[in-house]
Amino acid sequence: MAAPPAAADPGAPADGGPALALLDRLAALRERVTVLVEHRSAGDPTAGDPLRGLYLSDEAVRHLLHHPAPTDPDAAPPPPVPDATGTPYDADGVPDTAAGASPFDADGAPYAGDRLAWLALRAGLTGLDTALLLIALAPDVDRRFEPLYGYLNDDVSRRRATAGLALDLCAVPAHDTAARARLHASAPLRALGLLEVEEPERPFLSRPLRVPDRLAGHLLGDDTPDAALSGLLRPLPEPLPEPPSDGTAADLAARDFTHRLSALLRGGPLTVYLREEREGDGLAAASAALAAAGLDALCCAEPGDRVPELLREARLGGRAVVVPGLPGKAGPLVRALTAADDVTVLMTGARPYDPDWSPVDPLVLDAPGRGAGGAAVWRAALGADADGFDVAGTIAPYRLGGDRVRRTARAARALAAFDGGPVTAAHLRLAARRQSASGLESHARRIRPAVDWRDLVLPEAPLTQLRELALRARHRDRVLGDWRLSAGGGRGRGVLGLFAGESGTGKTLSAEVVAADLGLDLYVVQLSSVVDKYVGETEKNLERIFTEADRTDAVLLFDEADAVFGKRSEVKDSHDRYANMESAYLLQRLESFDGIALLTTNLRANIDEAFTRRLDLVVDFPFPDAGQRLALWRHGLAHVPSDDGIDPAPLADEFELAGGSIRSAVVTAAYLAAGRGDVVTAPDLLEGARREYRKAGRLVPGEHGW
Repeated sequence: MAAPPAAADPGAPADGGPALALLDRLAALRERVTVLVEHRSAGDPTAGDPLRGLYLSDEAVRHLLHHPAPTDPDAAPPPPVPDATGTPYDADGVPDTAAGASPFDADGAPYAGDRLAWLALRAGLTGLDTALLLIALAPDVDRRFEPLYGYLNDDVSRRRATAGLALDLCAVPAHDTAARARLHASAPLRALGLLEVEEPERPFLSRPLRVPDRLAGHLLGDDTPDAALSGLLRPLPEPLPEPPSDGTAADLAARDFTHRLSALLRGGPLTVYLREEREGDGLAAASAALAAAGLDALCCAEPGDRVPELLREARLGGRAVVVPGLPGKAGPLVRALTAADDVTVLMTGARPYDPDWSPVDPLVLDAPGRGAGGAAVWRAALGADADGFDVAGTIAPYRLGGDRVRRTARAARALAAFDGGPVTAAHLRLAARRQSASGLESHARRIRPAVDWRDLVLPEAPLTQLRELALRARHRDRVLGDWRLSAGGGRGRGVLGLFAGESGTGKTLSAEVVAADLGLDLYVVQLSSVVDKYVGETEKNLERIFTEADRTDAVLLFDEADAVFGKRSEVKDSHDRYANMESAYLLQRLESFDGIALLTTNLRANIDEAFTRRLDLVVDFPFPDAGQRLALWRHGLAHVPSDDGIDPAPLADEFELAGGSIRSAVVTAAYLAAGRGDVVTAPDLLEGARREYRKAGRLVPGEHGW
């Protein structure tokens, strides 16, 4: 075992930490400075002049003219200082370690508290680099170096080490080009942001050397991040405990991805670009791989012009850098990050990697979607709160991953605490919807469903198809992914349905019920914000909608879909050609769609057959017969105060109204009753039905006795 570092000052901390290790080195450096001071003052006629360094006397000028300068090649260098451990100097007289004190044990590893040695090891610094760094750092840690440096600089106002003084203390001739190159801007000390050479207008040997305050603090044991990064760093999402594998293809792929990437990260510095389909997938994959590799990381979403400080902070702590979500103009940022080949960098983004971003290509990988383990991950996040309901069935429609699962669990607990009860499926669904950020509201009207299957009055056939639609949305990942039933060709895993039927037959209400059953919000696309008279603008608007819907857990509804999904026509002029181009775009985009989209139309024949082929289900909504109309009247009156024994059967027989019109008739009757301050009566309902006939321009049947 090598001898420990030289004894520190009496006032040094006794905990054996980084500060003590650094003071040990400075104690050895101070011996070197003492020798150089004695060597310089031996033949200096102005050594005892109290104003030395403030002016040049005649005697001092004659001494400079007739005696070699300290940096002169013919000048005798000061004798090397033997250190306490007997560390040898190399052929140039430069100690292998800063100030001669060996920071390594017998196995060649730095002592645990010697941060300078660890920094030199990580950054690939030479012995001369480390010595120069320590010499520049000394006045920032021990003020006694200031007057000594002022004396050696022959200028009491220059109390930092200059390039020439640093080389003298290392016993290196000032004309040594290799030694001077260690202070160039491209050399590791300056390129890595560890040393600054100030006042470039001065001659090279007179330029002061300064160590950034953050580096000085780090070497003394301060782990507070650089103040320049204040407000930019954010915590890296903590990966959830890995649950037992559920055996699905998605789970196995995610686990294999984490294993492979963590193995590469353990092998040394690596630059990776993780392309994600949904926001957060890349960050979750990076977090899991870093945790498996045992690496800490700095997460900075928008480093801007603070990339040098970010990389330096990563070097000081031996940490990786994670940049989630590259900006629009990613080239400058990617070039700066890929240039740091000594720091592990993981970048995420939704766009394909562009080789023009950087001459050095990172490792480009597709981040796996959703968190590994499916329902098991949610159970791990919920803990004991998952025992009261069916977690797997509740979370099936959601594609949240990574930290979003943990945040959803926290939000569900908070909602349950507010309600004063245990966590339920309703709490979890509401929390999950709020974690699914969306920009759809600028193009679509958001509906928070407040209905359920009991609100639908439909024949058995369409009702069965609607339940199947919800079933497809829940199990699409298993059927299309795990069971490999996807059609391929880049097709998505979306669920597409068409609701066809006359106005008022329940198409929009059915879409809301399906969304409610899945625990998702319903977004009704506003055609006024989509259709544009300028060529190509409609397609751009639709692309924005589909892109947002892909990254959002929601149901997308195109009401009156024949406006944009209409039949293609024979090309007779440019208008037909551009209209057909719009339809062709929609056909291609629907195939790659990953979300849930529903289309409604009053006339199925208006929808292009090519769209129909791409749909999962086509649900026909028939006009209600007398029995269904009676059920609709009774459902409408269920929560309305009305006369005892009121019977809407005659209205159901005589007035052929769809469900929407029946609801409007009940609303009219309710307003008439509210105006009188009374309950709804049979004449009120009759008046409401008659008004619906008049609105439709139909002949009102004669009055019948009830």
